[in-house]
Amino acid sequence: MLSNLTSLNLSPYLALYDQLIPKNHLLRQINDLVDFSFVYETLESQYSLDNGRTAVCPIQMFKYLLLKSMYDLSDNDVVERARYDLSFKYFLGLSPEDEVIHPSLLSKFRRQRLKDTDLLDILIQKTVKIALEEEVIESKELIMDATHTHSIYQSRKPQEVLHERAKQLRKAAYKVNERVKADFPPRNDDDDLAKELEYCQELITIIEQRPELTSFDAVKQKLNNLKEAVEDDLHELRSLGKDDAKLGHKSADSSFFGYKTHIAMNGDRIITAATVSTGERADGKELKALYKKSINQGLEINTVIGDAAYSSKDNIEFALKNEFDLVSKLNPSVSDGCRTEEDQWDFNKDAGLYQCPEGHLAIRKARQGRKNDRKNQRETYFFNVEKCKICPMKDGCYKEGAKSKSYSVTIQNHLHQHQLAFQNTVAFKEKAKSRYKIEAKNSELKNRHGMKKAKSVGLFGVTIQVGATIFITNMKRIIKLKEEKKEK
Repeated sequence: MLSNLTSLNLSPYLALYDQLIPKNHLLRQINDLVDFSFVYETLESQYSLDNGRTAVCPIQMFKYLLLKSMYDLSDNDVVERARYDLSFKYFLGLSPEDEVIHPSLLSKFRRQRLKDTDLLDILIQKTVKIALEEEVIESKELIMDATHTHSIYQSRKPQEVLHERAKQLRKAAYKVNERVKADFPPRNDDDDLAKELEYCQELITIIEQRPELTSFDAVKQKLNNLKEAVEDDLHELRSLGKDDAKLGHKSADSSFFGYKTHIAMNGDRIITAATVSTGERADGKELKALYKKSINQGLEINTVIGDAAYSSKDNIEFALKNEFDLVSKLNPSVSDGCRTEEDQWDFNKDAGLYQCPEGHLAIRKARQGRKNDRKNQRETYFFNVEKCKICPMKDGCYKEGAKSKSYSVTIQNHLHQHQLAFQNTVAFKEKAKSRYKIEAKNSELKNRHGMKKAKSVGLFGVTIQVGATIFITNMKRIIKLKEEKKEK
């Protein structure tokens, strides 16, 4: 059975909200702007309507996720704060005296209710619709970029992360009372996920039964971090077998293990589309999808702005076909040439090198051909042949016994000549100045709302995190644009 938040609330304490929560409070403003019934309609099919006990309203559960993103809290911490913070209770649709949910319900809500939904697209579409209704969208520019999110496991085994979190919890407990060491279960020294999970569950149970420990914030924070890993992340790991994060490159010398969020943002700094991929995915591959998602929301777009990753031959051709200006500086290395497998080899603009279909980055490059005849020149990228020898995709790519592996691209063709002529114009240079806006937006997503690091395991969990984060940042931006509009 499924409940909605439309029931009449007769609490005698509701007047406290009007007295204590100002009208310009962010949570009150979001509640006033957004009709959250779209969440109920989206998730209704995920519930049994005539069997079992009444479920917590999906709108309320979804709002818990928004609060997690807005204030960068764990499941346990967001529920605990909702217990005493009236602004949280107001936003959740609770009366001041109402009880809050058990934190484990949030984990179940993500895993069981949000799967098989296009929640990321639905949330962005909702905010863009609000922005159009409030008439705060004026720009016809679309700025694209990608930002990376580190995996929660950072290339380590899940049992290693659990082991580390349990260690931190024990150390925090010892600082309060070193004698509790005798009550803790024997530590697990085996490289075994099931045994480490069992140990962590025993440790959590013992500490939760000791209020003299949990009353200290340092212990409570470490306890909540370990509990969330056990209740949420490891449920996914046991079913999937591993985190599906992959290695991506920020430069030729630095890399990260995790995911990428590919973003399209208009000139008014409202995110209009996004996709989430594993870390090795090339930025430029997402241009078409981001453009189409933005157009389908009724936006008028005459310019797409991005860095050199977006100036591939395929994207230039797509821009010409759809009659928009592609403000992406052409780098000779970005040219895809005439290779038939060009869609498999991606240019990594951060490293300035190509990467193979398996995600391995070239180790060096060299220019070949006549120096004074640029049209005939090619750039050749050389790969680590030792990796090629053991690569699962080596069949048809690496010739057994070969001492080198390379990939070449032509410097320029007629499409690149067209783009080169455009990038030398004043109009191109003026429009390119807007690209800084998306760098600031990426910084906001990562540093203010916790997208720097994944809070759960797997692409699905990160997509939910990204969706909630973008929803919040878009709503904050819409509210600010409304205020600026009133002042004019």
